[in-house]
Amino acid sequence: MDLIERPRRLRRTPAIRSLVRETTLHPNDLIYPLFVKEGIGLREPIESMPGQFRLSIDELVAECLEVWDLGIPAVNLFGYCNKKDALGSEAFNPDGLIQQAVSALKDAVPQICVQTDVALDPYTTHGHDGLVMDDEIVNDESVEVLCQQAVSHANAGVDWVAPSDMMDGRIGAIRDALDAEGHTDVGILAYSAKYASCFYGPFRGALESTPSKMDKKTYQMAPENVREAIREVQLDVEEGADVVMVKPALAYLDVIRVVREEVDVPVAAYNVSGEYGMILAAAEKGWVDRDQAMMECLTAIKRAGADMILTYFAKDAARLLSS
Repeated sequence: MDLIERPRRLRRTPAIRSLVRETTLHPNDLIYPLFVKEGIGLREPIESMPGQFRLSIDELVAECLEVWDLGIPAVNLFGYCNKKDALGSEAFNPDGLIQQAVSALKDAVPQICVQTDVALDPYTTHGHDGLVMDDEIVNDESVEVLCQQAVSHANAGVDWVAPSDMMDGRIGAIRDALDAEGHTDVGILAYSAKYASCFYGPFRGALESTPSKMDKKTYQMAPENVREAIREVQLDVEEGADVVMVKPALAYLDVIRVVREEVDVPVAAYNVSGEYGMILAAAEKGWVDRDQAMMECLTAIKRAGADMILTYFAKDAARLLSS
């Protein structure tokens, strides 16, 4: 055949393929979500998320030492709360579980970037990210509590707060609250385009935070919308977000790409629990190779435009990338 162009020349050997690789995944791109629970020496398996655990603070510290050694630069903490009420009061308790966990981590592993979830659903009896009044998830009153929660995390030493609640105006309010308390160096990782997705199911099992009534569609976004995501992201950047996030990741790769093109701040994506579970389930059936599927999906998220990826595969991916 008389061909001028032979693209296969650039695929001939592993060395050549590495030279022309367009997207590179690295442990530095990963953030490991972790679940914290009261207790000592506790490493409790999460039934809905095989391979993940609810950790007591001492076990959390040990886990984060391992995470750091693997080259993963950040963890994102979620609290399993046993002291729930209608107002989510434990969320901003200065001596609360997450606050203690942050302090312990910054003492033991000061180099690691500690991030904390800011939302009320793990702390409320109704399981919503904001306050419920007269059967409505109210916005402005919820933001006031979220600001208290964020400041309490900052007081404990957190590097970034990560508001996942999707209340209007909360990024600007949290920025003002942090600055007013002298926490100008604390960053905000904003869940800017968080969709009302079925892929959160296993996570809600991990924290037992499934709403007891109503759903989250009045504050989380409709899966059909992408222009709305751009608007949400732009508002969060204007209000002071340091990083914006798209969640979930795999079903919203197009949204990640659009957001990446729209803003100059770093873009995060959350490879959520349902996406994690699908790969595990398919691998258990023998339908896919677990490690190859994991790496292909993480690479797709990076290729779509994510600068950083929150993923339960972080440790496994880091080991493979370093091997």
